[in-house]
Amino acid sequence: MTLQHDDITREEIHHRRIDMHGCRRSDGLFEATAFLTDRKTHDFQPPAARHVSASEPIHDIRLTIVFDSDMIVRDVSASLYAHPYEQCLGGGDALSALLGLRIGAGWNSEVRKRLPSSDICTHIKELLGPLATTALQTIYGLRKSRLDQRDGEGKPIKLDSCHAFSSERELVRRLWPEYHRPLSSEDRT
Repeated sequence: MTLQHDDITREEIHHRRIDMHGCRRSDGLFEATAFLTDRKTHDFQPPAARHVSASEPIHDIRLTIVFDSDMIVRDVSASLYAHPYEQCLGGGDALSALLGLRIGAGWNSEVRKRLPSSDICTHIKELLGPLATTALQTIYGLRKSRLDQRDGEGKPIKLDSCHAFSSERELVRRLWPEYHRPLSSEDRT
């Protein structure tokens, strides 16, 4: 496949597709599932691995986290439908180390502590960060609005949590004028 942008053509060599879904389950729990597929546009032979024909998946991975309304991991599983090396099949065995972990602040650093790189498939580990975000987005609309929540000092917890909620933005001026800090002319340059 050749891609054209402006005056530059590009020959596609590798295609990675990541798809994530969040669901409410009939048992009262929630789950977030990630699918990752890697393909090459040409035949590919990784060292000491299986031959992969053009457009055949090199990786085809499914990762699912089951969590409760408090964002506590209750189950986690991975399935590897396509992988380059025989040893890849054990790449999800260490995921049980995440059981009981709360999805939220500190998730990525705790994942790194609990899942050393030698114990987990790199691609599964890479998916855990955005999958946690998918889990949070899954339950977000079902929980009390975080716009009303305050920290111990009475500040809105969403304040300065992202670009839109920066204390310098118009949104903060409208929602919480007492916390709005307009950019000075020096800051704009």
